[in-house]
Amino acid sequence: MSTLLLNLDFGEPPPRKALEGNAKHQKFVKKRRLLERKGFLNKKQQPPNKVPKLHSEPSKKGDTRKVDGTWKAPPLPKKKTAASSSGSEQSLDKKAAVPWLTPAPSQKAGSVVAKVDLLGEFQSALPKIESLPIRPQKKDSQKNPPQKTAPQISTQAHSENKYPGASQKMPTKMVAIDCEMVGTGPKGHVSSLARCSIVSYSGDVLYDEYILPPCHIVDYRTRWSGIRKQHMVNATPFKIARSQILKIITGKIVVGHAIHNDFKALQYFHPKSLTRDTSHIPLLNRKADCPENATMSLKHLTKKLLSRDIQVGKSGHSSVEDAQATMELYKLVEVEWEQHLAKNPPKD
Repeated sequence: MSTLLLNLDFGEPPPRKALEGNAKHQKFVKKRRLLERKGFLNKKQQPPNKVPKLHSEPSKKGDTRKVDGTWKAPPLPKKKTAASSSGSEQSLDKKAAVPWLTPAPSQKAGSVVAKVDLLGEFQSALPKIESLPIRPQKKDSQKNPPQKTAPQISTQAHSENKYPGASQKMPTKMVAIDCEMVGTGPKGHVSSLARCSIVSYSGDVLYDEYILPPCHIVDYRTRWSGIRKQHMVNATPFKIARSQILKIITGKIVVGHAIHNDFKALQYFHPKSLTRDTSHIPLLNRKADCPENATMSLKHLTKKLLSRDIQVGKSGHSSVEDAQATMELYKLVEVEWEQHLAKNPPKD
């Protein structure tokens, strides 16, 4: 029997399975890298101790952060096959026709600017809808009445502008005035106002007051004026009476007989265009069968044209009676005299 020699090595030989496993693993890694380069597979993530990443690196869109600080990328979309490409091309073309359905260019996730841009692109692509006019509520319409139209406002403004001009040329109100004077100054030759009466167009008394002159009264002229000493006890001072009288006659047509004497006593000048002096109206003299250029007394004209006696007796004249008679005389020739003045306006 031959002897059998055995060469035994009691050292630990490398495990066969481990060597085979390393070879298979190497082949697997080569195939995986090949697929990764072609884009079929994502790159295999390595443990953080081998491939460390900075925490300050910005994350990509869709990445999810792990607990240990690394980022996990989502799987890439699978490529479409040729069979499905024909059917999907039509749907892509339809989507491309609508601009607001096309995806926006990729931007960094997490940035506010990207979100704003995406929202702006989406809103700008939406169809624009014209806003309907808001109807006013009933409550507001009741509180705020509708404004006047332009023609109404212009017409009203025209009438308002027209009225003041007409009132200055031809005021609707007309008054008659008569004054009684007393003598003041040296020997009483200065005529001072002692009574004034104003009546309306219809003859109603608007003002009738005794007036205290600023100077000492020398002659009361009672025979003509009807003024006595007792009338001056509670008489109105001249300055106060003058302001009251001017408030009444200013801007109105004033009728009077020899009215320049009344204005002189009032220390006032009234526009000639608003003055009607019955002592200088030729039509009155013609109606009374008197010379046209003559200055007739109020007593004579009243007797002739009104068949009434005034200024009679020793008690003196009544300024109210004289003012009423003056207005009645003017009414007799008002239409004709105003037409004459319209053609021949007096110069102030």
